[in-house]
Amino acid sequence: MDRVFINDLRIEAIIGIYDWERKVRQTISLDLEMGTDIRRSAETDAIEDTLNYKAVAKRLIAFVGDSEYQLVETLAEKIAEIVLHEFDVPWLKLTVHKPGAVRGSRDVGVIIERGEQV
Repeated sequence: MDRVFINDLRIEAIIGIYDWERKVRQTISLDLEMGTDIRRSAETDAIEDTLNYKAVAKRLIAFVGDSEYQLVETLAEKIAEIVLHEFDVPWLKLTVHKPGAVRGSRDVGVIIERGEQV
């Protein structure tokens, strides 16, 4: 299985459980690895035949920017559902980073894998 990736996609969002987190936008960073087969697009050299990472990024920027979840776990699951279903991706590895959430740490977050590798 081939993989198309997006690293460090930064999006401002309302996320968190504390009162102050519900009032300010925080930066969330996403790393995605999306399973696909690039042979057809490599053969045709046509964007229509590939997993368009710009389209994925635009969709996630809009979704995450409008979201107001409390937990990064919930956000990760919703992102995975979008990528798997709307972009017909059979497998996804997603890391959601929440920089600055824990004092003394660069960031915290979750890593999930969904779907099946072919």
